[in-house]
Amino acid sequence: MSHIALITLVVREYDEAIAFYTDALGFELIEDTDRGDGTRWVVVRPRGAGAAGLLLARAKNDAERAAVGHQTGGRVGFFLHTEDFAADHARMLAAGVRFKEEPRHEEYGSVAVFEYLYGNRWDLLQPA
Repeated sequence: MSHIALITLVVREYDEAIAFYTDALGFELIEDTDRGDGTRWVVVRPRGAGAAGLLLARAKNDAERAAVGHQTGGRVGFFLHTEDFAADHARMLAAGVRFKEEPRHEEYGSVAVFEYLYGNRWDLLQPA
């Protein structure tokens, strides 16, 4: 096995999740295929070769709806690397991304925690 290709992220609605990932985070929409049963196969990923994708799956029952935004129990569960922390941080702020803290400059790099559309926490990180 060479790499993780996709990670499923349960979302409330496809279109609002696509808009957040493509507009606010600058991801690319790789696929949006209607599966014919009211569901879609939606994949987004950071721009660039080799990036793993997120499969955006609309919640379809009460248990899945309850998990939206809490899939990592309140911990940072996703790590988005950047080569230009200051520029990406500023662009994301302008796009309405909610940062939970001011940027920190740690031994391992520059980092700030943000919440995505529904509450899951991410690190924006430029490794040292």
